[in-house]
Amino acid sequence: MDDRDRNQTLLCGRSLAILIAAGLFAFVAIALAQSPSQPAAKKENPLGASPQVIAAGKDLFNRSCTGCHGVNGGAGERGPALAGDRSYVHETDADIFAAIQNGIAGTAMPPFNLPANDAWKIVAYIRSLRSTAEDVFVPGDAAHGEQIFWNQARCGSCHMINGRGGLLGPDLSNLGGERTLREIRAALTEPKREIPRGYRPAEVVTKSGQHFSGMIKNEDNFSLELLDTHEQLQLFTRDDLREVQYKSSSLMPADYNKTLPAADLQDLLAFLSRQARDKSEEEKEGEQ
Repeated sequence: MDDRDRNQTLLCGRSLAILIAAGLFAFVAIALAQSPSQPAAKKENPLGASPQVIAAGKDLFNRSCTGCHGVNGGAGERGPALAGDRSYVHETDADIFAAIQNGIAGTAMPPFNLPANDAWKIVAYIRSLRSTAEDVFVPGDAAHGEQIFWNQARCGSCHMINGRGGLLGPDLSNLGGERTLREIRAALTEPKREIPRGYRPAEVVTKSGQHFSGMIKNEDNFSLELLDTHEQLQLFTRDDLREVQYKSSSLMPADYNKTLPAADLQDLLAFLSRQARDKSEEEKEGEQ
């Protein structure tokens, strides 16, 4: 066999090897794609997140998990809170499902090995505690809740939604997209432990005897900015002031569960939960 024949034989052999390898790769790829054991199929909860599934999950959680975790996802004696504004190691449906069924190595979290559907219901409930309000079903008449917001509850005297309302409180145009339902309910029914910066009420008396009430927006050793109750920004130097009285409690009412009928409070929650900006528009703004 001369050199030309040998080269042709080697070339054919290499081509055949490449074809065999390509065929084997394609076969493996197809087999993996069709494999029923792939975890991709379990990333999302197969039961969904309907109000019925979440309610069933809440009942199962409170019967099965409160030996360590607190009732309704709060902190317990041995387990952390599963709801709140913090980061989580187990975030996806599949991660939470695995933690429930298999436990978490190196921690006090034991395996439960519940029926799969029960575990998925608990997953739906835990995720509902962490989702922003716009992502969960909130029962109630939102249209009636809007009337309560502007009228009976007088929320609009301090808060603004889509350009309408007051300036003394935070803008609520994206409240449902930023806060959980739990946080919104707490803001309406539980006194604030800490007053957020920029919203601390105070009374100011100048050396000339003028009195101003409002929210302290900024202050340092030399100056103070106060948004008064007429929504006018007042600027003072410390030398101008005779007295500054800081208020210990927020101006935000925290007793709507007492001043509003339960049905009206639920309608107000339904309205507030739907206040959310379009996420695609926010992404476009962030790219600019």
